[in-house]
Amino acid sequence: EEKKEDDENKDEEEADVDVSDDDEAGNFSPVLDDKYAGEDAVDEDEDKAKIEEQRRRVLESEADKMKQAEQKNAAGVPAGVLDDQLYVSESNKPMGADEVAFNTEVNLDGQVYSWHDKYRPRKPRFFNRVHTGYEWNKYNQTHYDHDNPPPKIVQGYKFNIFYPDLIDKSKAPTFRLENDSNPETKILRFTAGPPYEDLAFRVVNKEWEFSHKRGFKCTFDRGILHLYFNFKRYRYRR
Repeated sequence: EEKKEDDENKDEEEADVDVSDDDEAGNFSPVLDDKYAGEDAVDEDEDKAKIEEQRRRVLESEADKMKQAEQKNAAGVPAGVLDDQLYVSESNKPMGADEVAFNTEVNLDGQVYSWHDKYRPRKPRFFNRVHTGYEWNKYNQTHYDHDNPPPKIVQGYKFNIFYPDLIDKSKAPTFRLENDSNPETKILRFTAGPPYEDLAFRVVNKEWEFSHKRGFKCTFDRGILHLYFNFKRYRYRR
């Protein structure tokens, strides 16, 4: 009974503790102890100075990389020559049975880059192929046969974009699909770094196959971005 009475008195004492306005507002931060000198204590000004120094070193390192790349290009092969060599090499490869060249790009107006003043922007060269074939859906099965086949449709693409003079070769070019004014097509846009501008093509708006076994390929090797993909094909029973 005495213990129970002591607990009740203790609860009453805790209930009577005054709560300051700061506490009510949720400001329970501890008071800084200026006298503490433990190993984990860090001077705020010194820590800030170290961070700024690290940032400066990183920026200088990146600037040196770009400068070295520029000097290498200037002292070596003139700009654009490697692009031409890669183009000739790719265009000389034989076409597949159902492939044709696909090199009509979409005009991108008003491109502005943060590096325009430092590098002379230029469009990358490219050599692409489009894969065509027949689609034997129910309508085509009814109105056509193998002796009188239906019109060929686009079944996939092979994009080869050349970036041999890319300043920062550690960052691979990227691509993205953008909406087009025609819902049956999409704009496939390729983006790299300096000195290359963006490049875009109009492609059929269909679902892609992302399986390597079905022809998908997306690699950046030796200055060439390869993007190969086929569209999903739905089988129809005859």
